[in-house]
Amino acid sequence: MAQGFSSNYDSDLFAPLLAEISRLVGKPYGRSDSEDDISMRVIADHARSTAFLIADGVLPANEGRGYVLRRVMRRAIRHGKKLGFDTNFLYKAALFVVDAMEGDYPELRRSRETIEKYASLEESRFRETIDAGLKLLGENSEWATKDGARVLPGKVAFVLHDTYGFPLDLVEVIGAEQGFEVDHAGFEAAMNEQRTRSRAASSFATGPKGEAGPYRAALAEVGATRFTGYDGVEGEGEIVALIVDGKPAKVAHAGDKVEVIASKTPFYAESGGQIGDSGTITGKGFVLHVDDTQKPVPDLFVHRGEVKVGEVKVGDGVQMHVDAQRRQNIRNNHSATHLAHWALRAVLGEHVKQSGSLVSPDRLRFDFSHFGPMTETELEKVETLVNEKIRENHDATVEELPIESARQKGAIAMFGEKYGDVVRVVSIAPESVEFCGGTHVRRSGDIGLFRITREEGVAAGVRRLEAVTGSGALAYVHKTQEALAKAGSLLKVNPFEVAERVERLLAEQKRLEKELDALKKKAQAQRSADVMSDVQEVLGVKVLAVRAESGDAKSLRDFGDKLRDQMKSGVIVVGGVDGEKVTVLAMVTPDLVGRFHAGKLVGELAKLVGGKGGGKPEMAQGGGNDPSKLDEALAKVPSLLS
Repeated sequence: MAQGFSSNYDSDLFAPLLAEISRLVGKPYGRSDSEDDISMRVIADHARSTAFLIADGVLPANEGRGYVLRRVMRRAIRHGKKLGFDTNFLYKAALFVVDAMEGDYPELRRSRETIEKYASLEESRFRETIDAGLKLLGENSEWATKDGARVLPGKVAFVLHDTYGFPLDLVEVIGAEQGFEVDHAGFEAAMNEQRTRSRAASSFATGPKGEAGPYRAALAEVGATRFTGYDGVEGEGEIVALIVDGKPAKVAHAGDKVEVIASKTPFYAESGGQIGDSGTITGKGFVLHVDDTQKPVPDLFVHRGEVKVGEVKVGDGVQMHVDAQRRQNIRNNHSATHLAHWALRAVLGEHVKQSGSLVSPDRLRFDFSHFGPMTETELEKVETLVNEKIRENHDATVEELPIESARQKGAIAMFGEKYGDVVRVVSIAPESVEFCGGTHVRRSGDIGLFRITREEGVAAGVRRLEAVTGSGALAYVHKTQEALAKAGSLLKVNPFEVAERVERLLAEQKRLEKELDALKKKAQAQRSADVMSDVQEVLGVKVLAVRAESGDAKSLRDFGDKLRDQMKSGVIVVGGVDGEKVTVLAMVTPDLVGRFHAGKLVGELAKLVGGKGGGKPEMAQGGGNDPSKLDEALAKVPSLLS
């Protein structure tokens, strides 16, 4: 027993937190196994998990560790709603954990802002999701019955689980409240289908059942590949294995697509966001072009390419040549990614953590945790800070350190990477220190220039920054200048006056649009007065079916409103053409809704013009793609009504 108690929840790890939750909700804790006590324990346990997971760099997501965190948070939120919390509470419980434990776990203190923001954001979104899921339940029309009881189909329960994040037990709780059961067999069938799709999507192209095909066998036979590319882009080695068409081979001939495994290589295999190297492998009588380098299993470098000349055999000695300019561009972008990470944290706050990256020869992409779009000022600050470090031309240093020493030095671990007891620490500038196994510049000045090209959201709480460096950044600047110069030429102003000129043109356009709208309304008013002579009488009811000059839906509604106001009582049908599109609008005045249905009338008219439509009894809209039939359709309105 811990501290003399029979339950962890009575210990000093949980008791203060449970007391705080009790205070927040305004309900007592300690009534044995009551429903409220159970919910408070779930919240306490999950608030601790939430705080520590976010502090460890995990953010709510739909896959991997982020999905585990999301499930934990949503279970706590669900129990909070059950307790009676009407507003966000989870972030308060998580911050209580931070305050109570930051002395022993300083990472909690450093991540306080991130914990607060993401716990509150996730709760707000899940509360909206619960409402949307309940609406789906209310709109579901596929109920089955079993022994006289309503049964929710398994596929609907799966949609609630997969799309809205409703665990099956939450659906069952709602079912108990609303009087329905859940088709468990159908739910499991839908889950199994998803698992099958996931396994198929994540499996290697070669090898049965998602296994790594011949690569594990090759690793067991020839051992790990030694990487020599940190020191240069050329090297010698020996071919120890070949794979052709997914199968081990002893020889590959000119024209063959082949995978080559060598004893050692200067080719970097894709890892940590940095894409694989390309280049050439040559030997006695053969030339092989390498398109890509991968690690399908840990420690095994696989060069994928095509034999251009001669034949390649296992045991051949080879000279290996990485595409040097491409590698340099990749190094520029990778080192710039580290500087961008530092700058983002400096500008936005220490809650920024990497959520993914891509480093290629032509650009870099960096995904990071943040709560909303960056402003132009923030983007400019990040760009300025990175370029300052580039101009300062710092030595880029690489050290191999015990992992605890690296952490004490302030090195930042990169997203999705696994580390051993000894880690490689890369410093591009004194402020930028990260764990990294990639290739980098020798000095920060080698990057040349850094230019942000895009910033956008990619997921809840995750932003994406894209940028270019070196010659790519210079080309981007030139392209921007050319576009600005062309715009200036078209507008007949200096390029620096383009924005001001465009603002004036937009203001003038807005003014003209208002004038045009006023003229249209005036013309419609005159038109509505003119067409009143076309009113017919059907079954003692006034009926007007008329073609409007505009086929724009808004214009038709405005025109129809004016006609209805003038008629007071009757049925109005207005049709119009916009390009190849036909729009038909029907209105029935309130006193006639019981006799005529606008939605049914429009449905019949839309068929005549090659489309469909429908709506409410008092007003409905439809359309089609056969303008030649509009007049014929309007002429049939009286007969359809009678």
